Order: sequence, then C-alpha cells, then structure tokens
Amino acid sequence: MAGYTDRKEDVLGRLRQIEGQVRGVQRMVVEDVACVDVLTQVSTVGGALQSCAVTLLDAHLASCVTEAVAEGGEAARAKVGEATLAIARLIRT
Repeated sequence: MAGYTDRKEDVLGRLRQIEGQVRGVQRMVVEDVACVDVLTQVSTVGGALQSCAVTLLDAHLASCVTEAVAEGGEAARAKVGEATLAIARLIRT
C-alpha cells in the first residue's frame, strides 16, 4: 500500500490543479503572451509541483520509512537510503 493513501484525494486534487495550470501556460504560448508572463506561470507550476512532492515525501517518511525503521535491520537502512535519494532529487530541481 502506498504511504500517501490517506492523502490520495488531496494529492490528486493538487495534480489536477497543476494540470489546469499547465494547460493555461500552453494557451499563453499559443496566444503569444509576453515571455516574462509565461515564465512567471511556469515558475508557479514548478512551485505547485514542489509542494505536491513535499506532501508525498512527508507521507513516505511518516508511513513507509517509519514502519521500516520500527522493523529495523536492512529494511530500515534501505528505506532511509531510498528517502535520502528522493530528497536529493527534490533539492536538485
């Protein structure tokens, strides 16, 4: 089971909102809106994706990683390593 199951509707709602924002950016490009205005909206979409990613990461840490750490051993080390890599990917973007 995914760690975000109890937040699934929130995550899906955010992703639908982001999808709408991306369609809006596409329309802006079709309509030849000024570059700076398009870039501003692209930045907004990026921020929304980051926020969604943080929600998913929080759920992963609160459920999957916490459960693995409670079990201990190699499973715990693997889950912590997996979370570390996920965080590294997020801070690179």
